[in-house]
Amino acid sequence: MIAIIGGSGLARLAGLAHQRREIVRTPYGDPSGPLTFGELENVPIAFLARHGYGHTIAPHEINYRANVWALKSAGVEGIVSVATVGGIRADFGPGVLVAPDQIIDYTWGRRSTYFEGSENPVRHVDFTDPYDARLRRRLLDAARAESIDLVDGGTYGCTQGPRLETTAEIRRLERDGCDLVGMTGMPEAALAREQDLPYAAVAVVVNHAAGKGDSENGISLEAIGPVMDQAMARVRALLAAFVR
Repeated sequence: MIAIIGGSGLARLAGLAHQRREIVRTPYGDPSGPLTFGELENVPIAFLARHGYGHTIAPHEINYRANVWALKSAGVEGIVSVATVGGIRADFGPGVLVAPDQIIDYTWGRRSTYFEGSENPVRHVDFTDPYDARLRRRLLDAARAESIDLVDGGTYGCTQGPRLETTAEIRRLERDGCDLVGMTGMPEAALAREQDLPYAAVAVVVNHAAGKGDSENGISLEAIGPVMDQAMARVRALLAAFVR
């Protein structure tokens, strides 16, 4: 069973049949909400709204440890994350879908590991390639089969949020090699690795990052909604093809 974690614009998964919700308690507190189980294309999946089903949890307040632990305890064998991002690279404009292959973490203060406290042994995990190659390939193959444009590769810079970035911060991220900027990619990806859960992501570009493209003089928050709605329709088609 694959789990899908939905971000902004994907708080519910249309087409999910035979739905049931289950509240899962974890040693790390409460997840963002109940897990939703159902069938997509006759395939059982689990779904979790990262920001809560009412989109009430800010990126830095998400209990990432509880979310990943809850999915692991439910028996999922991999996670596909959907997250909205800003585009830094010139060709990553609004509406572009990307399957990132690298990540840089700029967050701070988030509970980012299961291996802490005197009762837990120290464990180091290899994070050379933060996204699972097999899941990424399945996403790319599904996109190709459905004639959905999904860019293969890109570096996701994860910032603290919830505010958007300054132009200078985006310039710094660009110098560091980031192609995308978002607020939820970490520690989610690292925690999945610590739980031995294959993890891949679909990054949905909803705006040019600060100082880039039509965001040169400011980001129009009003313009993001229509872009997100159109892009999420393609994401839903992609996920359906993926599980098939």
